Amino acid sequence: MRFSGRNPPYRSRTAIKTLIAIIILLIVHFQYRLWLGDASVSQISDYRERLDTLTKEAQEKKERNDSLYAEVLDLRRGLETIEERARYELGMIKENETFFQVLE
Repeated sequence: MRFSGRNPPYRSRTAIKTLIAIIILLIVHFQYRLWLGDASVSQISDYRERLDTLTKEAQEKKERNDSLYAEVLDLRRGLETIEERARYELGMIKENETFFQVLE
């Protein structure tokens, strides 16, 4: 049986309505997940901010570690570095040495 009219048969209309309903439900579902569900836009933004913060902290700690490592190497290399630190931090004065303090 062929239909020559403009309107499709009843079954085709129902199939199209069902298909449109399914597509609308899928769009609603994906929009919900995009804005409110797991891995939503706001969560990803929060994760990026947290990642930036952690990256900055890691960089600061790496710089501090590098500085401490360089200091350890200096201490291993000689007594001059140890003497310099003792003079600066502890106020060490060598034997037969005169200490002058200038007050302003």
